[in-house]
Amino acid sequence: MRTPEQAGAAERTAAAPAEPTSATAPAAAGRAEDFTALRRGRLRHYLYNHPRVMDVVVVAAYLLATSGAFLRVGPGTALAWQTAQVAAVAVALMFRRYRPLSVLAVLCALEIVNIMLVPSAGNVGSSLWFGLYAVAVRYRTVFSFAAAALATVPLAGYMLLFYRYPHEFLVADGPSAATSSVITVIVLLLSNTIATGVGASVRRGRDHEAELRQWAVRNAQLASIAERNRIAREMHDVVAHSLTVMVALSDGAAVVVRRNPDKAGEVLGQLAQTGRNALADMRRVLGVLREDSGAESRSPQPDDTDMAALFEGFRQAGLPLSVTQAGPALPKDPALQLTVYRIVQESLTNVLRYGTSVSRVQVLIDNDAAAGVLKVAVSDDGRGSVDASMGTGQGIVGMRERARIYAGTVAAAPAPGGGWAVEAVLHPAAERK
Repeated sequence: MRTPEQAGAAERTAAAPAEPTSATAPAAAGRAEDFTALRRGRLRHYLYNHPRVMDVVVVAAYLLATSGAFLRVGPGTALAWQTAQVAAVAVALMFRRYRPLSVLAVLCALEIVNIMLVPSAGNVGSSLWFGLYAVAVRYRTVFSFAAAALATVPLAGYMLLFYRYPHEFLVADGPSAATSSVITVIVLLLSNTIATGVGASVRRGRDHEAELRQWAVRNAQLASIAERNRIAREMHDVVAHSLTVMVALSDGAAVVVRRNPDKAGEVLGQLAQTGRNALADMRRVLGVLREDSGAESRSPQPDDTDMAALFEGFRQAGLPLSVTQAGPALPKDPALQLTVYRIVQESLTNVLRYGTSVSRVQVLIDNDAAAGVLKVAVSDDGRGSVDASMGTGQGIVGMRERARIYAGTVAAAPAPGGGWAVEAVLHPAAERK
C-alpha cells in the first residue's frame, strides 16, 4: 500500500504534461503556458516560477501575523521561548513544499509546546494555516481535510481539557474560561478548514492548468498525425498512379519499338512526361513538411484536377476508357475536385495494375446538384480484376477517408457481370467532418 507521500508523487507525475513526440507539441505546450500565465497574473506567475521567493513571502506573512503576539509577552523566559518558537516555525515553513506532512506534524508539536509554556501567546494555531495549505496543494481533497481534522485535534483537546485562560484575558461580564476555550476551538477549526479549502482550490486550479497543457500537446500531436496521414495518402496516390502508368507505357514501348519507332517515340515521350509530373507532385506534397511552407502549397494545384489529362494518360497506357459526365460541372471547391480526381485516379490505377483481359472501362461522374449528391463510379469487365487482397488495401482506405470528408461512402467489390466496380457517393453540401 502506498504512503500518502508516494500517492502525492504519483499524482504529480500523472498531472505532468505528456512527453511531446512531435515538433509541434512543445510549441502547443508553450501556448498553453502563456494562457495560464495570463490567467494567473504577472505577480502570481512570477511567484509560481520562483518557489524560493514564494517561501520567503510565506515566512514574512507568518511573521507579520504573529508580530502582535510579542505585545502580550513580557520580557524574560516567555519572550525568549516565544522568539524561539516563531523562529523554529519560520525555518520549518521553508520546507513545507517538499515535506508537507512532516512539516505539519512539527508545527502541531510546536503549537502545543508554545501554548503550554506561554499561555498568554496570541498566535495560537497560526502556523497551522500555512502547513495545511501546503498539504492541500499536494494531496487530494479528502485526504487534506482528514489531515486538517487530525492536526486540529491535539491543540483543540489541550485547549478544552488542560488550558487555563490567564486572568487578564477574562472580564467580569464576559464569557467564562470554559466558554472562551470552546470559542477558541471553534475559531481554530474554522480557520484550519478555510486554509485547507484555499489549498484545495489552488490544487484544482493547477490540475486544470496541467490538463490544459496536456490537451494542447495531444491536440498538436493529433494535428501532426492527421497531417502526416494526409501526406502519406497523397504520396500513395501520386506514386502508385505514376509508377503504374510508367510501367504500362514502358511495356508498350518495348512492344512497338521495332514495328513502329514513331509510335514508340510518342509512348516514351508520354512516359517522360508522366515521370516529370510525378516528381512535381512529390515535391509539392513533401513541401508541406518544410517549416516555411504556406497554405498555398497545401492547396490542390490546377494539374491535380485536370480530368481530361488524367483520362488521356490512362488511354495512352492502354485502358479502353469510356467517360460519361452527367449534370452540371463540379462545384468550384478545390478540395472536392481533388477528392473526385483522386478517387478516379486510384480506381483506374487499380484496373491498370491488377486487371486482365480488360476490354471496357466505364467512368461515370454524375453531379445531381438538386439532390446534393455527387456520384463517381468506375467499373471494368476484366477477368480477375482488382482484388483488395492483392495489394495493401491503402488505396481503398484512402478513398473512403476522402469520401468521409463529404459525408460520403465508397463501395468497392467485384461486379456481377465480372470485373471490378468502385462507387463513391459524396454530399458536397454537407458540413465537412
